[in-house]
Amino acid sequence: MTPTPGAAYKRISDNVQSVVRGKPELVRLAVAALFAEGHLLIEDVPGVGKTTLARCVAASIGGRWSRIQFTPDLLPGDITGVMVYHQNTGEFRFHPGGIFANVVLADEINRGTPKTQAALLEVMAERRVTVDSTPHPVPRPFLVVATQNPIELEGTYRLPEAQLDRFLMRLRVGYPDHDAELMVVMSDCADVNPDDLPTVLSIEDLQQVIREVRAFRVATEIASYAVRLTAATRAHQAVRYGASPRGTIALIRAAQGLAATHGRDYVIPDDVKDVAQPVLGHRLVLTPEAELNRRQVSQVVAELLGEVPAPTAVAGG
Repeated sequence: MTPTPGAAYKRISDNVQSVVRGKPELVRLAVAALFAEGHLLIEDVPGVGKTTLARCVAASIGGRWSRIQFTPDLLPGDITGVMVYHQNTGEFRFHPGGIFANVVLADEINRGTPKTQAALLEVMAERRVTVDSTPHPVPRPFLVVATQNPIELEGTYRLPEAQLDRFLMRLRVGYPDHDAELMVVMSDCADVNPDDLPTVLSIEDLQQVIREVRAFRVATEIASYAVRLTAATRAHQAVRYGASPRGTIALIRAAQGLAATHGRDYVIPDDVKDVAQPVLGHRLVLTPEAELNRRQVSQVVAELLGEVPAPTAVAGG
């Protein structure tokens, strides 16, 4: 029997947090992205558990997952696949690349060249790759979990805005507190790692959960709030380019996924507020003046959350 979205969240969350210690809200947002079938960018300094979180999420669900280690010599065909000539049959056959999996871990994505990064544009938006004018759909559900180190610039290539816009959320892990770091150390001493995690949700059950979450109720007032919030990013004096309508859609889908983690089948204003930073932050481009004044996109989003009035009474719960 397929578990409810709330029960599915608890299974995955408990499983992931047996390895990823002291980050319950980070895990909640990661699972919310999974339920929204949205791609996830995990960005932070080395050694805080970015890859571990991605591996734990992948290990917790059924289906196939693959890991692509991005390096400067990685080719687009290594990701999408290539046509190979078979001499015995005298024909070309498509050999799929690493992207053909339900969960794809794109490790250190900013180490790939722009040409290689561009190979992800189509598949992340349309869930298919086109090789020699022939489209090849990837398995569903399909989720790319990418990691990158934002402070190391040598040998890296900045992700362009078009690529960033494909990600539903950008999350930062952050340093653990004392107790959480102590648990991490003790887990390492006990040799606990993501490879030991059991599968707690089949791929068929995950597909059903995604369908249910997509059908969660979103009141017109909530949708209007999301539209006004993204529209405000385009008018802010510190923002050169604001969030597009895709950002508005991402806000709603992420809010639906977050509602599922709280055991609800409807979205409330707080859901939109709670996902605003990870959904909108990477979609904003600041003006040169704002960058010179060391303004942060997180500050801009926080200001907009305080300025744009949220609906107070919403029917649908």
